Amino acid sequence: MKKYISIIFIFGFLMIFQNGFSQTKTDSQTVAELVNSEDFSFHAERATPTNYDVINVMNSLPNTTSTRILDLSGSNYSIDLRKDKLEVTLPYFGRVFNPTYGNTNQNSYRFTSKDFVVSKSQGRKGKSIVKIKVNDQSSVDEIIIEVFKNGKAFTSIRSNDRQPISYDGYISKNEEVKEKL
Repeated sequence: MKKYISIIFIFGFLMIFQNGFSQTKTDSQTVAELVNSEDFSFHAERATPTNYDVINVMNSLPNTTSTRILDLSGSNYSIDLRKDKLEVTLPYFGRVFNPTYGNTNQNSYRFTSKDFVVSKSQGRKGKSIVKIKVNDQSSVDEIIIEVFKNGKAFTSIRSNDRQPISYDGYISKNEEVKEKL
């Protein structure tokens, strides 16, 4: 009986181990082409707030772990970078210093920008760093996207009127936009 339990345990461990490595991997050449073309989408899977008030509230909820990472998978939060347009749709968890009370959509990151500057650099271990300086939004100063060779990405947003926040996710090719005739 002990043999069967150990075999089932080993089989379950191997299945979990294999499943962890097969998620949303992209080859390094495709990732490099996406970053160099400056035409890709970042899809957020997790948010990491830095405000300790938010972390304390999350830790005080029943049946939760003491982690400060919020799961965003299953939602459609993204940053779409194109040559002529930047579309950002991301939630915000933290302290806003100049909140808008009438429109709660302005308290998250939901905007379209046409005036932005993109700069790219190489990081350590083949990581690409994309910095987007947004000029026509008063609340966002800079978006930094660190893209790893397998397509995973780490994004941090620095704002003028709120505390910083970061997101984990992956990049993919932008979907083609069909023009209406």
